[in-house]
Amino acid sequence: MASKGTRYSEEQIIRILKEVETGTSVAEVCRKYEVAEQTVYRWRTKYGGLGTSELQRLRVLEAENSRLKRIVAQQVLDIDTLKELVSKKW
Repeated sequence: MASKGTRYSEEQIIRILKEVETGTSVAEVCRKYEVAEQTVYRWRTKYGGLGTSELQRLRVLEAENSRLKRIVAQQVLDIDTLKELVSKKW
């Protein structure tokens, strides 16, 4: 049994949610894994209906999204720098 404060991997979360889907009550699952009911409902909102292959795809997309956000942030800095250079009088 997990101790309080333990973080569960996404695979473990999906496994826990499958227990709820197969008929185990939310309260029982919460006691078993020592998590709050609100946590289970939040997990259900985020991971409900996902399989492990879909979870892997989600991770890839999140990594790609993060990379693209960094690129955009760098481009904004570059544009600001260029605007500042162009606006200066030589």
